[in-house]
Amino acid sequence: MKCPFCGYSDSKVVDSRPTDEGNSIRRRRECLSCGNRFTTYETVETLPIVVVKKDGSRETFDKSKILSGLVKACEKRQVPLSRLEKAVADIEQSISNSLVREIKSEHIGELAMEQLKNIDEVAYVRFASVYRQFKDINTFMLELNKLPQKK
Repeated sequence: MKCPFCGYSDSKVVDSRPTDEGNSIRRRRECLSCGNRFTTYETVETLPIVVVKKDGSRETFDKSKILSGLVKACEKRQVPLSRLEKAVADIEQSISNSLVREIKSEHIGELAMEQLKNIDEVAYVRFASVYRQFKDINTFMLELNKLPQKK
């Protein structure tokens, strides 16, 4: 790491500690030439995920859009917001772990429906009816029949 005071290219780490809930590391460094100390932050470099929409347009992945859709689907249901936030985090983690930099919006919708199926079946059907654009009662019934029957 180059010293901001004298420009010397070597320094030693005096202190390291995690910051930002473990998402970065704060390092106190000392220049081996002039002896001045300075602070650096080390974070993981993430590549942006691009969402390919149905019309072919592209936009940057935005997890708040997923959360918004899940909240609308769970309106007037007894689903805590923290549970929906965890579902969104799981979806984001799944996408990041796939190492794919471009993902189709349809795939994100399927991941969201899979999460909702485990959270609240009514919210799942609401989300599916908008996402899959049900045209008639038959397509609606087909989706309902996919849900497991509880005894």
